[in-house]
Amino acid sequence: MKKIDRTKLTLGIAAPVLAIVAALVITSVIILATGKDPIHAYTVMVDFGSKSDSQVWIINKAVPYYLSALAVAIGFRMNLFNIGVDGQYRIAAFFAAVVGGALTLPGFLQIPLIILVAMLVGSVWAGIAGILKTTRGVSEVITTIMLNSIAAAVIGYFLQEGRLAVKDGNLFHTPNLPASSHFFTIPTQPDPLDGFLVVAAIAGVAYWFVLGRTRFGFDLRTVGQSESAAQAGGVSVKRMVVTSMLLSGAAAGLIGMPTLLGVSYNYGTDFPVGIGFTGIAIALLGRNHPLGMAAGALLWGFLERTGTQLEFEDYEQEIVGVMQGVIVLCVVIAYEVVRRYGQRLQQRKVGEELAAQARKTDKAEVSA
Repeated sequence: MKKIDRTKLTLGIAAPVLAIVAALVITSVIILATGKDPIHAYTVMVDFGSKSDSQVWIINKAVPYYLSALAVAIGFRMNLFNIGVDGQYRIAAFFAAVVGGALTLPGFLQIPLIILVAMLVGSVWAGIAGILKTTRGVSEVITTIMLNSIAAAVIGYFLQEGRLAVKDGNLFHTPNLPASSHFFTIPTQPDPLDGFLVVAAIAGVAYWFVLGRTRFGFDLRTVGQSESAAQAGGVSVKRMVVTSMLLSGAAAGLIGMPTLLGVSYNYGTDFPVGIGFTGIAIALLGRNHPLGMAAGALLWGFLERTGTQLEFEDYEQEIVGVMQGVIVLCVVIAYEVVRRYGQRLQQRKVGEELAAQARKTDKAEVSA
């Protein structure tokens, strides 16, 4: 059996513990500065968040957040900052809604078709940034930010009456999906869980397996760590950049599916926005690990759910946003502090081993 590295295990536990303690301390100080009791705030959040209806709400809310984090993390592992996930999932959901609303097929054909269209559109939209980076050297940050704006403009143009949308009161939306497009739910009390939870779990396993257990994933991570080393090893850096952006966009295409197939059944002016940017925070929070991002998505949903209850307790409504920001910052800083401390420990250990080896060599020479 592989011997457990106690130092590595200790450092791995120390990072999240340090982050949690620091986040609690800073948040408590901020709440105290507003003249409120932080202990009472935490008690209210835990009590309200532990209710069965809140638990279902939190899990359902966490599903698109988790998918968004996966899309961002694919780019992060490649050392690419795909800040365009928000635009990718929105334009993917829009055209998937258009295609789904125009067809009436059996559910076993209709639903996969809608999901595939969304993944394809998201992949193509993200692929534009990858191609521009490899052929023209344009930063993916700048390109994806611009593509977010272009996606919003394209949707705004077509989401009008007489084009690809219909008017319903003050809202404009695509034609409603047929009943065969409605995704299944998992029966729980008092409300059902979104069946897309299963898809999110499968996507997480696929992310872990492909990036951590395949040659492709090894090449992708190698390029992210050192392009020159990867190229020296025979890996095509340009091909990996484009491929990772395509995969990131395909994952982004899944983000809007829980809402489209399980809640709204159309794409309208009230379709949720901003989930792509939330995914960046959750990917950082989870350190690009599938389980870590799952925990981060649940935590994000918990804060959003319980934050509404804090308002009834006369706490400032912005306190939840402050908590979210503080947690992300504390996690990033704590992991960096622990990483640097671990590097110093490793360097010291190597130095001691080299010194011990040198002493043995000197003794051997004296004896000779």
